[in-house]
Amino acid sequence: PVAMGAGFGAGLGLALASSAFIGGSFVLKKKGLLRLCGRARAGQGGHAYLREWLWWAGLLCMGVGEAANFAAYAFAPATLVTPLGALSVLVSAVLSSIFLNEQLNVHGKIGCILSILGSTVMVIHAPQEEEVSSLESMAEKLKDPGFIVFAVCVLVSSLLLIFVAGPRYGQSNVLVYVLVCSAIGSLSVSCVKGLGIALKELFSGKPVLKEPLGWVLLVCLVICISIQINYLNKALDIFNTSVVTPIYYVLFTTAVMMCSAILFKEWQHMVLDNIIGSISGFLTIVSGIFLLHAFRDMPFTPNLLPLFLQPGRADRHQSCQHQPLLPSEEKGSHSAQEEEEEEE
Repeated sequence: PVAMGAGFGAGLGLALASSAFIGGSFVLKKKGLLRLCGRARAGQGGHAYLREWLWWAGLLCMGVGEAANFAAYAFAPATLVTPLGALSVLVSAVLSSIFLNEQLNVHGKIGCILSILGSTVMVIHAPQEEEVSSLESMAEKLKDPGFIVFAVCVLVSSLLLIFVAGPRYGQSNVLVYVLVCSAIGSLSVSCVKGLGIALKELFSGKPVLKEPLGWVLLVCLVICISIQINYLNKALDIFNTSVVTPIYYVLFTTAVMMCSAILFKEWQHMVLDNIIGSISGFLTIVSGIFLLHAFRDMPFTPNLLPLFLQPGRADRHQSCQHQPLLPSEEKGSHSAQEEEEEEE
């Protein structure tokens, strides 16, 4: 069983708090933008939203959420923290239906329930990563041949996608730019993990600023995030958000889980039950996110339900079940016609 220590609990709490703050930030910023009546909207190139305190509150919540997410990687496995980021989508959808009067259809509600169930399963079966308590141990793991091969494969495939597949298929295939974001994102999470360990050592009084590895991780993180933002914006500019978001979540989380399994050996000491539980929880979250996004703009009326589930039509359905297939008169005339044909 997974050891639910104080560090694991702190990481779990920070990940959940991050999802709550980030999800709420979208609603606050949207609420602030809606208050710009008669003034230049952001979509029209205006900057009147800078004078709305709600928009600034949303930006502050976003910053707090990202900081909590950054800190969560220092305490909990990345395989747990990254999938829990899907809860921010759930929080945003629920709060939007309450405060912004945005309709959450049946598919969205089912998606929310599935996301909660999947997250619960992942927390119960979360892997306990190999202990990494210092930058020295982090440096040893970065020298592991398995991770070096993985990093080289990520960089080579990303370069091929950017310079070969991008000019040819980037405008027509959503996977090209999303794969770049996901692959580079797996390396950025590893950098965040290392910087989180460096900050823990810094607060404990160790001379971390003299270690070159911390600065190397910081530079790599800035480069990775810049590439992610660039190509994610390209994907969102070309394709629909409801298509890009679930695909990006699935590919990004899968890449992070693979990278963490190789770098931190998170799956090495797990029993089969926890492995199956983690994979099942992740697939359940994926299903929930897909339902929440793919059918977000699809109206769902009672007329689409089966007849026996539609309100006010259940009695009618039951009465129809007891009716004969043919009326008695038509049935009698039909049998008489058959007898005449047999006589002929």
